[in-house]
Amino acid sequence: MSGQIERLTVADAGEVLTLQRAAYVTEAQAHDDVRLPPLMQTLDDVRADLARPSCLAWGCREAGRLVASVRVELNGATAELGRLMVAPDRQGHGLGTGMVLHVERNLPAQVEAIELFTGEHSTANLRLYRSMGYVETHRSPAGHYELIHFRKSLR
Repeated sequence: MSGQIERLTVADAGEVLTLQRAAYVTEAQAHDDVRLPPLMQTLDDVRADLARPSCLAWGCREAGRLVASVRVELNGATAELGRLMVAPDRQGHGLGTGMVLHVERNLPAQVEAIELFTGEHSTANLRLYRSMGYVETHRSPAGHYELIHFRKSLR
């Protein structure tokens, strides 16, 4: 991974929202759903996410530009990984893998497992999560497609 990973704060909310909207367009197209939750979030929503003590957020910068980001919601012994995103022009260069590895290495000691989900048409995401040892646990409906839920034990 070529960039610098850092913790994100409420002050980064505008950049995070910009990246989020750019990164999730391909997901919206793949699932024929322009109302994906990441595309519906407002700046205030992102600020609220980043302000929660239970939310850990990291971003990767290249030459000062936020090119990848991830948010993790801590819930006791489980961490819920979400909003993993990479700028469209930087996808396919290992940034997503690098962000997930960073999360796995930097969670609090009490976290025993990571859970996440992605849409059934997110082929790159599905390949990534499976290659990193995440195991499908179940599927849930999301309109005219399904969300595929994964879990990885860390201990």
